[in-house]
Amino acid sequence: MAEVQSFDNLLACRNLLKASVDNSTALALALDKTGPRIAELDQKLTFLEMAIRPGGSKNCTFAAVRDHISLALGPSAAVLKILDSIRELEKSLLSDSLPHSDIFSYISTIKQFEDAIKFFTANCNLAIQWLEGVIQFLEGNSVADDRYISKVKRSVAILEELQATGEQAGRNGELLSGAFAKLEISFKQILTESNAPLGFTNSSSPWTAEQAHNAALPLPGPILRKLQAIVEKLNTGNRTNSCISVFIEVRSLNAKNSLRALDLDYLENAVEEYDNVQDMEGCIHEWSKHMEFIVKCVLESEHMLCKEVFGSLASGAWTGCFAKIAVESGILLFLRFGMSIAESKKSPTKLLHLLNIFSVLETLRMDFNKLFGGESCNEIKTMTRDLVTKVVNGASEIFWELPLQVELERRSSPPSDGGVPRLVSFVTDYCNRLLDDNYRPILTQVLRIHQGWKYEKYEEGLVTNQIYSIVREIAVNLDAWSKAYERKALSYIFMMNNHCHFTSLKGTKLGNLMGDSWLNAHGNYKEYYSALYLRETWGKILASLTQDNPDSSPKMRLMAFNEAFDDMYKKQFNWVVIDESLTNKMHKLVVQALVPAYSSYLQKYRVVVEHRSDVFYTVQSLETMLNTLFKAKQVKYTSSKIGSHLTGEQRNAVIDQLRFTLTA
Repeated sequence: MAEVQSFDNLLACRNLLKASVDNSTALALALDKTGPRIAELDQKLTFLEMAIRPGGSKNCTFAAVRDHISLALGPSAAVLKILDSIRELEKSLLSDSLPHSDIFSYISTIKQFEDAIKFFTANCNLAIQWLEGVIQFLEGNSVADDRYISKVKRSVAILEELQATGEQAGRNGELLSGAFAKLEISFKQILTESNAPLGFTNSSSPWTAEQAHNAALPLPGPILRKLQAIVEKLNTGNRTNSCISVFIEVRSLNAKNSLRALDLDYLENAVEEYDNVQDMEGCIHEWSKHMEFIVKCVLESEHMLCKEVFGSLASGAWTGCFAKIAVESGILLFLRFGMSIAESKKSPTKLLHLLNIFSVLETLRMDFNKLFGGESCNEIKTMTRDLVTKVVNGASEIFWELPLQVELERRSSPPSDGGVPRLVSFVTDYCNRLLDDNYRPILTQVLRIHQGWKYEKYEEGLVTNQIYSIVREIAVNLDAWSKAYERKALSYIFMMNNHCHFTSLKGTKLGNLMGDSWLNAHGNYKEYYSALYLRETWGKILASLTQDNPDSSPKMRLMAFNEAFDDMYKKQFNWVVIDESLTNKMHKLVVQALVPAYSSYLQKYRVVVEHRSDVFYTVQSLETMLNTLFKAKQVKYTSSKIGSHLTGEQRNAVIDQLRFTLTA
C-alpha cells in the first residue's frame, strides 16, 4: 500500500514538474523576444554608450539561460516518460498469481523494473544538476524575479524527492521486496513438487558407475534451470538465505525419505544387544550396503544438486548447504555404528568386523574425499578420521595378540569325549577366513597402514608368519591337552581326531599355506595314534583269549574276555571320532582284530559256550556293538565345511572365552 501511495505522489510530482518545465519554456521564449528589443534600444540611445554595453551583456545572459533550460528539459521529459513504464511494470509485479509457471518472464519483469528505476534516478540526477545551474545563473545575473526562481527550486525539490524514492525502490523497496518474496515462495513450491526419494536396490553386488550416475540426477534439467534463475536473481538483492534454508529443509527430508524404506533399527542398537556372531555379521553386511547407498547415491545427488543450484554464489554457500543436508540425512549415525563396533570389547570376530568396516570405508574413500573434503564438513571428516584410526589400531592390536591368546587357552581342559576342541576348530576356520581373498588383502593393507603410522617398514610375509605362529601354538596346546587325560586310549583318540582334522584342511587356504609335507605328516600321525589306540585297548582284550594260561580254563578266559569287553565298551561309549571315513576304518580294524579271533575261540570251545550261552556274546552281537562305537556325537562334528560344525552357541562360547583372555 505504501508503494502505491508513493507512486501516487510521484504522479502528482510529475504534474507539478511538467508545469515547471512549461514555465521554463515560456521563460526561454520571453528571453528570446527581449534580446531584439534591447538591441533596438541600443541603436536608438547612441548617446548612452555606457548603457549600450550592458545591453549586449544582457543579450548574452539571456542566451545562456535559454541554453541551461534547454539542457534541463531533456532529462526532465525522460523522467516523466519513464514514470509511465514503471507504473505498468508495477502492475505486473503486484499480480496476485504466483510466477512459478512462467518464472523466467517474471524474473525478466523484475530486471526491467530495476533497470527502469536506475534510468529514472539517473535522469532525475541529471535534471537536478541542470536546474540547479539555472537557479545559480538566474540568481547571479538578476534575470528573473524571485517568484519564478522559487518555482524552479520547487521543481528541483520534487526531482530530489523522486530520486530518493527511486533509489529506495532500487534497494529492495517494498515493491521489489514483495517480488523477491514471490520468487522465494515459487522456489519452495518448485523444489517440493519435484522431490522424489531414491529407491534402494537390495543387491549383494556393489553399485555400478551408471547406477550411481543415474541416481545423482535428482531433478530434470528444466526444473534445475528455474531454480538456478531464481537463486541468481535473489542473489542480486542479497536475498538467498531464505532459499538456502528452504533447500536444506526440503532436500534433507527427501534424503530421509530415501532411507526410510530401509530397516535401520540396527544402527540404534548397542553391540552387546546382538545375540550371536551371525547377527552381528548380518548387521555389518546390511550396514555396508546402506553406507554405499547413502554415500554413492543419496549424498552424491545432493552434492551435485547443491553445486548446480547455488554454485553461482561467490560466498561458496553451496558447500555449507550440502554439509547440513548430509548431517540431517543421518550419515553421522552410520559412522557412529562403525564407531560402536570399533570401541567394543576385543574378540577374534571383532577383527573380522573391523576388516569389513575398513573395506567399506576404503571403497568409499574417494567419495568421502570428494563429498566431505570442504571445511563445512569438518564434523563428518573428523568422525570418519577417528573411525579409520580406531579400526586400523584395533584390528592390528587383535591380530598381533592372537598367538598369545591361543597360548593362554592351554590351561583349559580338553574335550571329555576325545574330540576336536572347539578352540582348534574355531582357530583353523578363523585362519582360513583371514587368508581368504576377501580378508587377506584388507588385513595386509591395514597392517601396512599401522606400520606406517609407527614409522616402521612393512615386511612381506607378515601375515603368513603370524598364521604360522598361531598354528604352532595350537600344536603345543594339543600336546599339553593330550597329557591331561587319565586314560592313554582316550588321549590317543584325541590326538588321532586332531591330526585327522588338520589332514582335512587339504585344499583350504590354511592347508595350502602349511604345505603338503605338513598335511602328510598329520596323516602319518593319525595312523600312528590309531595304531596306539588299538594296541592299548582291544589288543589287550584279545590277548586274554589268544595267550595260553595253564591256570585259567577256557571258560574263565571267555568270561574274562566278555567282562573286559563290557568294561571297555562302557568306557568308550561316549568317545567320538570326528570323521566318518575314519570311524568306518576304525570299526573295520577293531572288528577284524576281535571278531575272527572270538569266533574261532567260540568254535574251539563250543561245548563250554553251549552250557553258558546266556553269559557270552554271540559273534553277531559283538560285531553289532563294535559298530556302534564312536557315533554318539558324530553328527555334531560332521560338516562339509571346515569349522562349520560348531553351533551358534558353541561358537559364541569360544568367542566369549577368547574375548575374556583378550580383554585380560
